[in-house]
Amino acid sequence: MKRKSTKSAALIGAALLLVTAGFSGNVDRSGQAGATELLINPWARSSGWAGANSSNATGLEATYSNVAGIAFIPKTELIFSYTDYLVGSGISISSFGFTQRVGETGALALTVMSMNFGSIPITTVDNPEGGIGTFSPSFVNMGLSYAKGFSDNIYGGVTVRLISEAISNVQANDVCVDAGVQYVTGKMKQIHFGVAVKNVGPATSFSGDGLSFTTPLPENNPSGTSTYTVQNRSASFELPSLMNIGAAYDFYFSKDTASLKNNRITVAFTFTSNSYSKDDFLAGVEYSFRNWLMLRVGYDFEQGMWSNADGISTDRTTVFTGPTAGITFQCPFKNKSTLALDYSYRATDPFSGVHSIGIRINL
Repeated sequence: MKRKSTKSAALIGAALLLVTAGFSGNVDRSGQAGATELLINPWARSSGWAGANSSNATGLEATYSNVAGIAFIPKTELIFSYTDYLVGSGISISSFGFTQRVGETGALALTVMSMNFGSIPITTVDNPEGGIGTFSPSFVNMGLSYAKGFSDNIYGGVTVRLISEAISNVQANDVCVDAGVQYVTGKMKQIHFGVAVKNVGPATSFSGDGLSFTTPLPENNPSGTSTYTVQNRSASFELPSLMNIGAAYDFYFSKDTASLKNNRITVAFTFTSNSYSKDDFLAGVEYSFRNWLMLRVGYDFEQGMWSNADGISTDRTTVFTGPTAGITFQCPFKNKSTLALDYSYRATDPFSGVHSIGIRINL
């Protein structure tokens, strides 16, 4: 059994290496990818320490950083999350998901993320100031995930994600795949390593009646018609593929044991290699008291973030300025069920930061 598990894990690792062989941060291609909402973490717990926990993420939130982590779910987990994104911009994100244990070592998860941009005035050449109505873009992605434990140390998983971006007369649809592996070891399972690839899929483009327009013909044209329709073609775009490589270590107090873990301090680090932007270095620390109270801080660093002139960054290409923080209150019930409230804050410039709040139910 052990040999079979090791062989399965080796095959998954080899597949990941083949997929990620061409991945590397490329500043020259910044802005060329589409569906960049896939890079937004909609969950309150993991975003509180900058998403640095790709190697030790567990449960439903692992579908964002490393899908292998959903294999750790004991039974059933549900999360409802709301994010006030870039406060002052009028953008919000609503997310929902649930994870269910399947068999002895497997788990299934379903996640839905929807962005709300509010009502945007419709403008035309004849009505540049609007006044003729509004429209609301629809950005939705849905993921179906499966993860499995191949041994007591090795876990792997995969996600298939459907992406939809649309207004009333133009839309784009695509599909992508995430895959990840986590390795945990140590006397108290305190050492974590993880590798994951995200947003691997084909190029796509927008289509719809909104890409066409009607224009008049000269009165003396041979066809006798007064107008004709011009159909524009949308250029295709790639998805923002990336690779996460992470490690984490759990520190326990001297009186804690493998079965009684009252106080935990976890230090986590993740390197994110982006195909269409600068690479990210994510670091975070989490303190947990009996799994009732959890405090987190983190930092998201990219090259050029600290270079500045007169106190203003000259090379920063992201709205995020680095610092993050979060807190969780978790209430235990009978039969190991819990109800938790998660909150996180991410600093930005411009705008007034990103606030996320989530309700988590474990049954």
